[in-house]
Amino acid sequence: MNVLNFIHAFFSDSSHWHGYDGIPTRLWEHVQYSLEALAYAAVIGLPVGLVTGHFGRGGNTLALIATAGRALPSFGLLVLMVIWLGLGKLPVMIPLVILAVPPILVTTYEAMRSVDPSPVDAARGMGMPEARVLFQVELPVALPLILSGLRSATIQIVSTATIAAYVSLGGLGRYIIDGLYQRNYEKVVGGATLVAAMALATLGIFWAIQRLTVSPGVRRS
Repeated sequence: MNVLNFIHAFFSDSSHWHGYDGIPTRLWEHVQYSLEALAYAAVIGLPVGLVTGHFGRGGNTLALIATAGRALPSFGLLVLMVIWLGLGKLPVMIPLVILAVPPILVTTYEAMRSVDPSPVDAARGMGMPEARVLFQVELPVALPLILSGLRSATIQIVSTATIAAYVSLGGLGRYIIDGLYQRNYEKVVGGATLVAAMALATLGIFWAIQRLTVSPGVRRS
């Protein structure tokens, strides 16, 4: 059987659409893991990136942190966390968050530094407080690039959250891990297809978010 046949066989099997191992259940588990990891990463990366970018300090340190974070292998870190913390969701969240923080952090910093300094200086000259300069002048202009960092981080999380299945959790990785163990390649290909489809859906969601949140003038610039 070729890949298309595997895909058709997986999705046409009614048993894959019901129960605890059904596609809706596994998809919802994967979405929950991804959203939770993204929320933690955004809480860490966005404030640090916004503040350091606003004041223009710490760029080299952020680049060093991002390089170190990207160099860490997610699966290897997962194994270490399981040895240290035991089984559960926390050992999965830590590698996912470490994976997602660098693109959010660095992109947010670069987005803030790319804002035209003229309106920023004008706002300060009018006596506008730094917080208002940050959120009312710089952030609207930097938002498209910030969203691109969040989009990149989300896609990486969605693609990597399959590692949750290695520690007996759910998600779409369950199909891949169980399929390999059972030598059921129909299930492996089906799970991989679902992960790829979820990554593509993420692109569409962020495109819609950008259309709704970014002003037309900024999009055209």
